[in-house]
Amino acid sequence: MKKNTLLKEFFWYVSLNVLGMIGLSCYILADTFFISKGVGAKGLTALNLAIPIYSFINGCGLMLGMGGATKYSIFRGKKETGQGNRCFFHVIITALILSLIFILTGIFLSGKITLALGADSEVFEMTKTYLRIILLFSPAFIFNDIFVCFVRNDGNPGLSMAAMLAGSFSNILLDYILIFPLELGILGAVLATGCAPVISMCILLRHKISGKNHLHLEKSRCSSKFLAGILSLGVPSLITEVASGVVILVFNALILGLLGNTGVAAYGIVANLSLVVTAVFTGIAQGLQPLVSRSYGIGEKEDIRRLLNYAAAFVFLLSGFLYLLFFCAVEPIASVFNSEGNEKLQIIAVTGMKLYFTSIPFTGLNIILSAFFTSTEKALPAQGISLSRGLFLILPAAFLLAQLWGMTGIWLSCPATELIVSFVGILVLSKKTFSS
Repeated sequence: MKKNTLLKEFFWYVSLNVLGMIGLSCYILADTFFISKGVGAKGLTALNLAIPIYSFINGCGLMLGMGGATKYSIFRGKKETGQGNRCFFHVIITALILSLIFILTGIFLSGKITLALGADSEVFEMTKTYLRIILLFSPAFIFNDIFVCFVRNDGNPGLSMAAMLAGSFSNILLDYILIFPLELGILGAVLATGCAPVISMCILLRHKISGKNHLHLEKSRCSSKFLAGILSLGVPSLITEVASGVVILVFNALILGLLGNTGVAAYGIVANLSLVVTAVFTGIAQGLQPLVSRSYGIGEKEDIRRLLNYAAAFVFLLSGFLYLLFFCAVEPIASVFNSEGNEKLQIIAVTGMKLYFTSIPFTGLNIILSAFFTSTEKALPAQGISLSRGLFLILPAAFLLAQLWGMTGIWLSCPATELIVSFVGILVLSKKTFSS
């Protein structure tokens, strides 16, 4: 493909996905803001304790969506439409099974999971409520992730963006209505979150009647080997989400020991802002993925290299802007989520943002590298990046640095991990891609 045409297509796909993910970020921040205003620091603590379960549910949806849609794009590049629709069928069946498991877990085990997450008597009921409703709405989260990915890879990124934005902004509106006029507190916040993917899917239904639709749910014989091929490409997305939840669990435990519930509430502010940053970079990766998968499917190696260069340049430019924003506006940003004017919470959050977000450029690069490896069917390095930054390095770093420098060490464990993984990822990339 011509260089100028490829660049335009890259910016079209990436800009739409980044806008969609920014919309998603708005509702993450809205949840944090409205809970802090309507419920207070205890609500923030409950939210942060329950987030790991939400991350796991979302990770399962992204695993199926990203893995299946990547395979679908590759098959479309090879003109194998039947195999692409076979991917879609396998993903839907697997999603139905996972949804049933999550619903049963929410009905029968939400109390035990709440205790396991570390909720004390002050926040137990709020955490349990948030957790149970999230699990009951799990089919909506999972299927929305799947449809967003498949519709985007089926040549309709504009509709995917519109659906994400509609879901996100409806969540913000419902957050306000349910928490304040209806005074439902934490229940209102989680109901608003659960309704967002339902609204998003209603928008995505338009793809079915559009001229761009090539997706068909064709029944085929289920194959564990075929499903394993799909899941292997989606596992990095699952690892990223699950690892995020595990890190939050570990950080919560370490911070509870150092600073108590106030420390966890402050970390909740930083963690939610971190989800926003990650969402923006994920938008770049999701815009990159269908283009790289298509080029890989038809054997256009030069286009693949150009797309990676475009993505890396965009990541570093955006990283500079984001860190400058956090550094210069750190006090007012923390104050927005500190509705009670808690001085201790303010100090912890401000310090945390300045240290934690030095990781931004390396986080962006790692997300792009993982998506690039996935898009070119190099599942092992993609999984290695996700596991290293999410579990294998971040957890030992958190324990070690917490022992050495306390709370400062916890904040610095993320930048240290992302930097090391970026260095190794670039080495792997040079051997697997640019040496070929």
